[in-house]
Amino acid sequence: MKRVMFVCKKNSARSQMAESFAKTLGKGKIEVISSGLEASQVRSEAIATMKEIGIDITDQHSKPLSDFQAQDFDVVISLCGCGVNLPPKWVMQEVFEDWHLDDPAEQPEIFPRVRDEIKERVTQLIESVNKQLP
Repeated sequence: MKRVMFVCKKNSARSQMAESFAKTLGKGKIEVISSGLEASQVRSEAIATMKEIGIDITDQHSKPLSDFQAQDFDVVISLCGCGVNLPPKWVMQEVFEDWHLDDPAEQPEIFPRVRDEIKERVTQLIESVNKQLP
């Protein structure tokens, strides 16, 4: 089973939403976790936005990337354009993508749009990863 790491600046919104979608939509297909270049707190707006569509992320917490080892992951996805700030070993994994999603923390009104874009991209990622499986 492929292991996926979603990374963002503070692991407070976009990467948390991606983790929850991947756990929900990719259950039994991929293993997933998220982290940030630094840890903070999961934003209340992210929790509320996911709750609107029936996904509860209140048990998720922000984790620093430094708690993990790059070699433990097959797929690394940056959600914020922070790929340029990642240590080289993280961008050299089997699959690395930098999605450059807008930051809803700066514009809370865009949380639903960003959430929906994340869901679409995570769905495509799961389909792509499953095609690569033997």
